Amino acid sequence: MPVRTGLFGEIVAMAFDTVRSNKMRSSLTVLGVVIGITSIVGMTSLIRGFDESLRDSIRELGPNTVFVAKFSGLSFAAGREFTDLIKRPVLTVGDARAIEKEAPSAGRVDVWLGAWGQPTFERAYYQGTRTKSLSIMGATQNFSVVDFSLKEKGRFVNEGEVERRRRVAVLGQTHYQSHLPNVDPIGKRFRIGGDEYTVVGVFGTRPSPGGFGGADDFIVIPYTTHQKVYGGPRGGRMTINGAVTSADAMRSAMIAAVPREGAGRNQMIEEIRDIMRVRHGLRLDQPDDFDLITQDAALQVWEQISQATVLALVVISSIALMVGGIGVMAIMTISVTERTREIGVRKALGAKRREILWQFLVEAAFLTSAGGLLGILLGSAIGIGVHWASGFPVSLPWWSFALGIGFSASVGIFFGLWPAVRASRLDPIEALRYE
Repeated sequence: MPVRTGLFGEIVAMAFDTVRSNKMRSSLTVLGVVIGITSIVGMTSLIRGFDESLRDSIRELGPNTVFVAKFSGLSFAAGREFTDLIKRPVLTVGDARAIEKEAPSAGRVDVWLGAWGQPTFERAYYQGTRTKSLSIMGATQNFSVVDFSLKEKGRFVNEGEVERRRRVAVLGQTHYQSHLPNVDPIGKRFRIGGDEYTVVGVFGTRPSPGGFGGADDFIVIPYTTHQKVYGGPRGGRMTINGAVTSADAMRSAMIAAVPREGAGRNQMIEEIRDIMRVRHGLRLDQPDDFDLITQDAALQVWEQISQATVLALVVISSIALMVGGIGVMAIMTISVTERTREIGVRKALGAKRREILWQFLVEAAFLTSAGGLLGILLGSAIGIGVHWASGFPVSLPWWSFALGIGFSASVGIFFGLWPAVRASRLDPIEALRYE
């Protein structure tokens, strides 16, 4: 039989008065709950913010773009050892040319130098000023097609500039905003290291995972120019005495391809796999010694990582909530003992067993719910504070608040149930005799 509405209001008021009259004890009781809910809400806001920003960056790969790399996070997710992966052959410009010629489904193919493994970093100089170290990438005229990068100004390098190894460059936003924001950058000359280049275009702003920056810290030059200035894989396996050297092992090219119109991505993937396996001399029973990376594969790997992170967060927070719950049980047990005569008087005056039960359950739930609300406020403040201080993206979905309140109230009910049942079962005569 349910408790009447008016009586329930009286029970809530009594529970509130009890909590208010024991402020210190109540505060210590809910401390574990506050810590647990704060960690849930605060870490959820940061993890979800980073998750959304990283997903935006992965989507920049393009839904149909396929990347070929010596190895990637896909290999680590599959449990491969780094010592085995580093022994794989480097990818070369010759591999990219073979894919372009021999894969019927491939539409545009690009090769990137200085972007994988051991990136090329240099400072750029303009009229006496210099930038921080920027990634210098070499690419073909197809870069803006396979990378889905948006141009803000000018154009990309063309085929003639690639063939003639021209010193032309397309700037990322970091260099542009640092030195050329108030002038027309097209045609301006600047230096990378000791070599002078001409600006032909500027990329738009890219999504930055976690808001840490760095996504725009790059300059793209023709890959032939990159080979001439910085060296790198040109068409062979880059071996010394029959073995890949430790430095060369990390100077592999990265290849990107998009299918031609009317061709499927999966068909192109199989063609690329066959070409690369033949070029690397792999037998049928040998696994691939390269990675084929797509947008959905990268998202799937990140999904596994984020789920593991959330699970770890839940486990850690649950420990704090369990500690808080044990505290609630201990304090409520003490409260039942202290109020034994009060319970006896109430029962002698006609209070029913369920009313005593509800009184202590509501008191426990009220305590932990108050702790949950405080934890939500603190967790939200931590997330927003980190965002203001560092620019780290945060996300505060409504369900994280509901989860916090629901968890905290459930802890109070679960751990407060035994003391409440104990109070409701007290014999009124024995309770009145209690000193």
